[in-house]
Order: sequence, then C-alpha cells, then structure tokens
Amino acid sequence: MSFNAFHEDEYEVYDARLTDGRLADLDLEQYAVDTQPDAPPEGERWSSWDGATHGPKPRPDWVITDLGAVEADLGVLKTGKEADVHLVRRWVPGSPDRDVLMAGKRYRSSKHRLFHRDSGYLEGRRVRKSRETRAMRTRTSFGKELISGLWAFAEFQTLVRLWGEGLPVPYPVQMSDDEMLMEFIGTPDGQAAPRLAQSRPDPELLPGLFEQLREAMLRLAELGWAHGDLSPYNVLLAGEGDDTRLVIIDWPQVVDVIGNPHGPEFLERDTRNMCEWFTRRGYVVDEGLLFGDLVAAATSRW
Repeated sequence: MSFNAFHEDEYEVYDARLTDGRLADLDLEQYAVDTQPDAPPEGERWSSWDGATHGPKPRPDWVITDLGAVEADLGVLKTGKEADVHLVRRWVPGSPDRDVLMAGKRYRSSKHRLFHRDSGYLEGRRVRKSRETRAMRTRTSFGKELISGLWAFAEFQTLVRLWGEGLPVPYPVQMSDDEMLMEFIGTPDGQAAPRLAQSRPDPELLPGLFEQLREAMLRLAELGWAHGDLSPYNVLLAGEGDDTRLVIIDWPQVVDVIGNPHGPEFLERDTRNMCEWFTRRGYVVDEGLLFGDLVAAATSRW
C-alpha cells in the first residue's frame, strides 16, 4: 500500500484529507489505522506487532514492525508439554525484501499443561501477593493460570536479558497474551536447524562446540542462573563448517542457582547432560571440572 492510496478492486481509493496539502499536520499512524482494509490483502492475519510487548533494542534489521505487514502460520515445528512452536511468516505485501520467518511459541492453557515439574523450578521465584503465592502452591485453578503466565513471561524476560548479555539464544521479537515470536533458527526455506541430539557433527568441530557451550554456561552462571532443563534436545546446531554454532532454546524454567534451594542440583544435571553427549561423541570432557567452574562463577556474585 502506498502512502496516500491503496488499491481495491483495481481502483485507487484516496483519503480526502490528503487533497488539501496539509500532509505535515496528518497523524501518520492514525492515518494507517483509519485507511486499513478490514481484511489483509494477503496472509491469514494482520501483523501482531501492534499491541504486543516488544523485544530489546537495537533490533536486528530483519525484524518487521510495519503496520501494513501480514502474517501466516506455516505449520508446527515442535510440540511440547508447555507449548507448541509454529513456523510463522511475516511480510509486507509488495516489498520482496521485507519478508521473514519466525518461530511462534504458543503456550498451553492451564487445562492443557503438565504441572508435574513446576514446584521445583518455581522455588525462589516470587509474586507480590500472598494470595497468589498460596494459589500457586496449592495448584488451584487460579494458581495454575498464574503459573502458566509466569512461565511464559519468565521465558520472554529471560531471552531479553540473555540476548542483551550476548548469549547464544534466539532474538525475542515480541510477547502477546499466549504467544512469543522469536528468531527462527534455520534456513530461509523454513528448514529448522537440527537439535544437537539429532546431529552428527564432524569430530573436528567438537572441541570448538564444547568451548561455545562452556562459555555460554559460565556466562549464565555469572548471572546467577542455570538453564534448568539443558540437554542436547534444547540446543540447536546452526550453520555449517567453521561457522557452526550452538543456539540454546527453551528457557521457561530458568533457575536461580542461589535463590532456589534446588539450584545446584539443576546446575549439576545440566552439566551432566551436556558433558555426557560430548563424551559419547568421542570428545571426553571433565564433568566435575566444568561443574566446579560453574558453581564458582555462580557464587562469585555473593
């Protein structure tokens, strides 16, 4: 759609406000809302950018914020206990260079989530009202809704912080009530990057990949956190050859290593899961040494 017109049934429909020469006095954002058609010219829905909570600045160049953008759901990338991840395309009609794929994480409602792991992870997290704390602890319907929201909000906020700290995580584009849109890790044609558990990287790459993992875990520990559910299934292998890199995903259960009484246990399990994978691939690493370094990094803040 051009600035002063849009095409409808092959006829140009102009806004009368633009004929008197007072363009400088026009509220451009309100104009875009007033003249927007009832349905998107392409795709399944208008862009969900407006009204969502946005990711950190400076934003990557590929993030599309145009009010005239449209979106389409291209299918499911992954199903999980707490959420399903969809492939979402957002583009600006008529602008071939404004077209991007994103991963849309849609969180399940309290009625369709599994809460068997929540109690251990939630220790150390706080909500303001004692009534809410009791409801979460006793798993009332209200409490489960609070937990669902807490998980979703925690993951978005965590990604915002970790992206800002330079850790290898997807860029968090936006958060709405039940969906988080984030950077799609994969190829331009929609092929998702493989999980580390499903990959067979060249043995020559293993030392470099382990060093990437070690640096990420150490930086996370310095912030006082553990992933809480880190395994080769929550690490993506992106790129090829010397450009191969690890990207860590699935962060709703991030754990405060010191504030959560089970924090060291989660940290130790994360360490064991990852070290065992590298050892099975033929690159033997010292699990105890890495765990000791992580504990030292976490406790150095105190």
